Amino acid sequence: MTEENLRYSREDLAEFDQIIQEKLTAARKELSFIKETLTRNNESGTDTTAASLKVLEDGAETAEKESLNQLASRQMKFIQQLENAQLRIKNGTYGVCIGTGKLIPKERLRAVPHTQHSIEAKLARRD
Repeated sequence: MTEENLRYSREDLAEFDQIIQEKLTAARKELSFIKETLTRNNESGTDTTAASLKVLEDGAETAEKESLNQLASRQMKFIQQLENAQLRIKNGTYGVCIGTGKLIPKERLRAVPHTQHSIEAKLARRD
């Protein structure tokens, strides 16, 4: 195998870096919105609400906070995966499947730019 078969060209890497950067910008914006929503929910009290309604509202509010916290956690994980993909671009390992050692198809990287597995390796992991 030649070096060309093991790595993507600089042009390809620049394309992937741009895709990742766009996804990072959108993900950070979404995370910021989630955090702002959580902060607003914490600041809006229900002091003037009747006691029986307050219990119902508190339960719904707690469920919403848990849901938002889970969304924020998943978004932070996604951002970390995208940042790790950028590091792999910089160190020259981006696009190489960690399971097979082969190049991950461009179509897969365009769809899931933070992946480290080809479809072949991902399916093999499930078996």
